[in-house]
Amino acid sequence: MRIAKAAGFAWTSDIIGASVFAWGAASALEAQLQGTAGIATSAALMLLGGLLRLASQYGSQVIGFDSGRALARLRRGELFPRLLAIAGPSAPALGATATLGIDHVAAEQARAARFDPVRKSATLAPVLVVLVVALQSRVAALILFLTLIPFVIGMILAGGAARQAADRQMAAITALSALYVDRIRHLPIIRHFAAEDRIARQAGGAAQDVAERTIAVLRAAFLSSAVLEFFAALSVALVAVYCGFSLLGLLPFTPPEQLDYRAAFFVLVMAPEFYLPMRRLAAAYHEKQLGEAAEKALEEVPEPVARPAGSQQVVLRDVVVAWPGHRIGPISFELGARGLVCVTGPTGSGKTSLLAAIAGQVAPSEGVLATLPAEAIAWAGQVPLLLPTTLDDNLRLGRPDAAPTDVAEAARAVGLDALLARRADGLATAIDHHGAWLSGGERRRLGLARALIADRALLLADEPTADLDTASAERIIALLVAEAQKRAVIVATHDERLAAAADQVIAL
Repeated sequence: MRIAKAAGFAWTSDIIGASVFAWGAASALEAQLQGTAGIATSAALMLLGGLLRLASQYGSQVIGFDSGRALARLRRGELFPRLLAIAGPSAPALGATATLGIDHVAAEQARAARFDPVRKSATLAPVLVVLVVALQSRVAALILFLTLIPFVIGMILAGGAARQAADRQMAAITALSALYVDRIRHLPIIRHFAAEDRIARQAGGAAQDVAERTIAVLRAAFLSSAVLEFFAALSVALVAVYCGFSLLGLLPFTPPEQLDYRAAFFVLVMAPEFYLPMRRLAAAYHEKQLGEAAEKALEEVPEPVARPAGSQQVVLRDVVVAWPGHRIGPISFELGARGLVCVTGPTGSGKTSLLAAIAGQVAPSEGVLATLPAEAIAWAGQVPLLLPTTLDDNLRLGRPDAAPTDVAEAARAVGLDALLARRADGLATAIDHHGAWLSGGERRRLGLARALIADRALLLADEPTADLDTASAERIIALLVAEAQKRAVIVATHDERLAAAADQVIAL
């Protein structure tokens, strides 16, 4: 806030430079007409005024962009953990989450960098111009002030329409981003069912909606600019007519003041400065619209679910997890510091959702759930997160300071030793975020190895034996049984062999 005020005052100080320049130009004109000395002094004043304006504009932009960067850093620091913690039916789609965390914050940053400083300047600078002009001509200052009243009314009307259009545009952009990301993620399924044409029409309709809403925003912006330019031209024209007729003695009334050439020229040079801050405001008005729409959208981001109370064991008492059109439970079981629990059931029965609830990512709709704190839980999902770095870095994601021997042992335990033997760089082998050269089973084993390296008290594994051959699956089952002697292990699985080795089986 202080930075934005400083930028606004820097923009306002631009009027001081304009006044010095105008006085120098007016003095030069008077000296030329009267044939007196003083041209050098006038030129020095004009140069000084130009330098003051340059310093003011440069400083205000630097301060404004610093303000925008500070706001974006603070906003992302608050928003990213919140977005990552949202789960369940209230969670936005992946594309919408990316838009909220990146595009919306960038819109707020642009507003803070460009619009907020000039808004403060647009409030103070016209008053300063009127006061400066009034020193030479009270009538010209009154003309400038009177044209401001209908201008403000027109801008309020245009601004209200522009804000509504910007809100609709931001909502359409968020929906389009969510649609594109979702359809790209499911492109193989779309191609399998030969739905390319229908999806293309759907995406085209969403893109057309964004285009139409963007045109509506531009239409409102052009209307605002038209109102501004009309009153700016009107004010300068009225001041020019008054000054000209006053010098020629052709005014139809007796003026309350007598203008000379220097005063008249000074007023004419300063008249365009009256609406200049509002021109800057209009140039940055689009950032204001998008920034406010983004702020409104970010305020509507749902709060992350409250984690269950920390416990030393996992306890479920008649727990129900409800989704729109689907209900899981009631489920009851307990798991202490050790043991293996398998959650079984057909596809879509809610095994992953139950693990998410135990991890504290989804709030149960009914019942009592006590689980370990987040820092005591390791998760091995069906599609583990991969970072575009080395295999070693990905394995250490949950525990960056793990010893090399621990990493190597975990990789061997899950059966990644054959993979490492095929790679000349071993653990230093580079991978991308898709894991392009990894099979589905290798990705799962990488996620399981990462969870083992994290060395947490509770291990949650989602379908750890899927996509594996019989020998590899048997190896993973033996590993999980051994781990259950040291820690609590909860597994969602279709594998009957794994379920047969469990201490408890929860059928959904």
